[in-house]
Amino acid sequence: MSPELGSDVTIRPIRAEDKALLDEAFHGLDPRSIYLRFFFHKKELSTAELRLLTEPDVAREAVLVATVPTGNAERIVGLGRYAGDRECAELEFTVEEDYQGRGIATLLLQRLIVLARANGIARFEAHVLAGNGPMLSVLRHGGLPATEREKDGVVMVTLALDRDADIQVGP
Repeated sequence: MSPELGSDVTIRPIRAEDKALLDEAFHGLDPRSIYLRFFFHKKELSTAELRLLTEPDVAREAVLVATVPTGNAERIVGLGRYAGDRECAELEFTVEEDYQGRGIATLLLQRLIVLARANGIARFEAHVLAGNGPMLSVLRHGGLPATEREKDGVVMVTLALDRDADIQVGP
């Protein structure tokens, strides 16, 4: 566990029974965070989206959540996901505002890298709004060879999943 995270944050695979927790987490996000993640203003996650996120097809995707304890339960404060095929998987993250800057997205990325390598995925691609500096920083300093292309205010970051290289987290 990263020292910035503290002992209260747990990273685990999402479960089908997390639908209500995920819906609650979405409603707790600031509208700007929602816009940075989806590229448009969104008020709800549909039933289909909740099912897609909480019941991933393990042959082609992985979804991890960062949780914190709340009494006898837990609350989702971050989510990392990849989905695709062996050649390329799209990568996406969301971290609640109060937990941003604590290394949660970096830890989610590191765990997703391990899972993707184990599943033979060659590279990740992430589409990030050019104004989302913190997410671009996570991807640029995630320890993988990265290339970027920007078009119409969206940066496409490609991360090569070199199976022989150790993950090195940059400054």
